[in-house]
Amino acid sequence: MVGVQQACARIGRVTGKGLAGNMLEHSRRWLYPVVGLLVLANVVNLAADIAAMGAAMQMVAGGPQLAWAGLCTAGSLLLEVLISYPRYVKVLKWLTLSLFAYVAAMFTTHVSWGGVVAGLVPHVHLGATHLSLLVAILGTTISPYLLFWQASQEAEDEEDDPAEKPLRAAPDHARGQLRRIRIDTWVGMVFSQVVAICILICAAATLNAAGITDIQSAPQAAEALRPVAGRFAFLLFALGIVGTGLLAIPVLAGSAAFAVGEAMRWPVGLELKYYEAKGFYGVLGAATILGFALNAIGVNPMKALVLSAVVNGVCAVPILVVTMRLGASRAVMGPFVFPRRLRVTGWVATAVMGLAAVGMFATLGK
Repeated sequence: MVGVQQACARIGRVTGKGLAGNMLEHSRRWLYPVVGLLVLANVVNLAADIAAMGAAMQMVAGGPQLAWAGLCTAGSLLLEVLISYPRYVKVLKWLTLSLFAYVAAMFTTHVSWGGVVAGLVPHVHLGATHLSLLVAILGTTISPYLLFWQASQEAEDEEDDPAEKPLRAAPDHARGQLRRIRIDTWVGMVFSQVVAICILICAAATLNAAGITDIQSAPQAAEALRPVAGRFAFLLFALGIVGTGLLAIPVLAGSAAFAVGEAMRWPVGLELKYYEAKGFYGVLGAATILGFALNAIGVNPMKALVLSAVVNGVCAVPILVVTMRLGASRAVMGPFVFPRRLRVTGWVATAVMGLAAVGMFATLGK
């Protein structure tokens, strides 16, 4: 995860363009299929996150789930369109604190740490169900929207700062910027995986330990937590869903808007006003609204979350291939082509995700 996110960040900072902008110039035959896969995966993901947020708010405050989902969707869209980019980034940064809800939830439950250590030894199953879940876990770790977002945000941050230029045009800035990218990526990705481990441990110590292994909805998961982990853990779980959903919606919709906008040569960027980037904000709004609309036809939040993760895991493979090819091209990166460590980690990640996807498709129906 650190390797591929760092690779995307380098592409954005070196070239001053996101992945789609670079593909438009150097790998056009891949552009529209890859952007199409990204938009598909993001809309499914948006639908799942919005549904989960609506269900969580219903658990905490009552009322209809769809109405809460609509309120969360509208609130997120208004923040994205009306608040200036520097202020909006601060909102997103503060929202990351909601992830600590999952860490706190773990420490409010009784965890058998001996069982946790024993569980580190993997049990490999080659059936379709297990391979699908493996693809889903990989897809939530290395997701297409994160790849596009990372590159586009580096490019946008560079453009937003008058003192900065793409590293190809200002190579004397490279040492400091590449060091910052390494530190920023390591801190962010390690933090995200610590949270993910806390979620897994909390679920294992409560739901699985109580024999609850078939969760059909977010309310069911939270209600199952209440008797085995207490009301505090129940509330933390519910509020964590809302906080992470508000954090995910702008990234999912924004990465789709960056990709489509760059592919169409539109002005893109959250620092632009709506009237300066109508196409960009149009895609952002359309993706978000379409995600909400899928809830109106009765999307099951838990199944949708798993499905979106599987879609992400499959779609990430061709996007990673393009990313690694861009990073190895001197025509794109100049003297800043990926060093060996990034090439190795990137291609290993691509191979692992590709093999998992092939295995899943090969075992379907068996």
